[in-house]
Amino acid sequence: MDEVILKFSNVSFEWATNKPILNEASFSVRRGSKITLMGQNGAGKSTIFQLITGESKPEGGAININNNLTTATAKQVIPREDLDLTVKEFFEKCFREKVYDIDKKIDDILEVVNFTTPHDRPVKNLSGGQQARILLAGALIQNPDLLLLDEPTNNLDKAGIEHLTKFILEYPKTCIVISHDADFLNTFTEGVLYLDIFSKKIEQYTGDYFTVVEEIRLRLERERMKNARLEKDISHRKEQANFFAQKGGHLRDVSSKMRKKIEELESDIVDLRREDKTIKNFSIPAQKDIGGVILQLDSVAVSKNHKFVNKKVNITLNKKERLLLTGPNGIGKTTLLEKLASGHMKGEHIKAGVKIGYYRQDFSTLDFNVTVYQTLSNAMDEDGTEQGLRAHAAGFLLDAEILKVKIGSLSEGQKGLVAFATIALEKPGLLILDEPTNHINFRHIPVIAKAINNFDGAMILVSHVKDFVEKIKVDFTLDLGSL
Repeated sequence: MDEVILKFSNVSFEWATNKPILNEASFSVRRGSKITLMGQNGAGKSTIFQLITGESKPEGGAININNNLTTATAKQVIPREDLDLTVKEFFEKCFREKVYDIDKKIDDILEVVNFTTPHDRPVKNLSGGQQARILLAGALIQNPDLLLLDEPTNNLDKAGIEHLTKFILEYPKTCIVISHDADFLNTFTEGVLYLDIFSKKIEQYTGDYFTVVEEIRLRLERERMKNARLEKDISHRKEQANFFAQKGGHLRDVSSKMRKKIEELESDIVDLRREDKTIKNFSIPAQKDIGGVILQLDSVAVSKNHKFVNKKVNITLNKKERLLLTGPNGIGKTTLLEKLASGHMKGEHIKAGVKIGYYRQDFSTLDFNVTVYQTLSNAMDEDGTEQGLRAHAAGFLLDAEILKVKIGSLSEGQKGLVAFATIALEKPGLLILDEPTNHINFRHIPVIAKAINNFDGAMILVSHVKDFVEKIKVDFTLDLGSL
């Protein structure tokens, strides 16, 4: 347990000029430890995983990994180029060399993640929760010495999270996890690596997740209080220095010495961290002049044994009414939402002229080849202004630099913020939300819940995050698993 198997020594890395991720960052990981990697959306958490696996190379410093140490990463989303693979081909790709008993290995590892599926099934036909399971299984099947899990609970239902938690607790090797699910993290975390987006350093803490989060909060509070005291002292001294400077003579020398002291005090002011920033309160304006029945559902398709079966329902949504769609992974929730949004669903009647705001868990409603600026500009009213667009973007922590970046180059969390910023500009009459907290920093979630809860149009929500759902008034619940 005492052996250090991974060490970053003064590591620096940047994605592009003026986009540094790490600046002389240092930390170490001991064998058998269970570690959480924390940091704001876009801070570079997934980049650290890429540096560990060798996908990216540091520009300065050294990364020391034990000889023959094997690593595997469960990424946040299936790479687009892998979506056309079959389940078997996906697992075969996890190994550098051909594995001859691959079918048995696949069945065994799928059992670990509580999932069964035909091996010839295309990956793109799996639900979001099922894809999350094979991403996880793809890392586990390699039985690595160091397991890297990037948002492994996204899309997982309660049973899936319970299986994953049990696995991590029993996993005899080393594990580093990125997640925004605080309760999940607290069950196994022994230490935290905290990536500060402002200093580009990594702070290392020992303790469970909740203890460390509180320790960081208190540290930030101490820094704020220290700054307040210093700024008050500096302001007072500046007034005195200006007064003495005007008197002339030896008092001018006193003023000069005081100014040197002021410079010393100013250098002691701590740069407050940007992690403390949360997206601003925002609203999702509803489409005007839309009344009456917005959505009528007479039947829905439910997945049973990998085949869809139509089931009769009677759901009516008026303005300001919300439907929560529940059921286990793979039952057909995402498929139902996709068909609703596209208007290709049997038994669906959406009022003519209703605009749909659709938050997809894979962000495929966004064009990955255009910039953030273009995306928001396309969603904006004709009477919108440049200044208004930039102010709106800034509220979602999308600054001038991020506006220039193509959607495909953003972190998953940043894509989520762009999706919400876009929906708020679209002014929909019907809001369709598929796991809207996936990849989103926990600090932003109360703000997003408030905006959704205040939405005046009709809404359909899918979410496995109990704390989030409890913040939103739900009028009807449809459990696809009970049909």
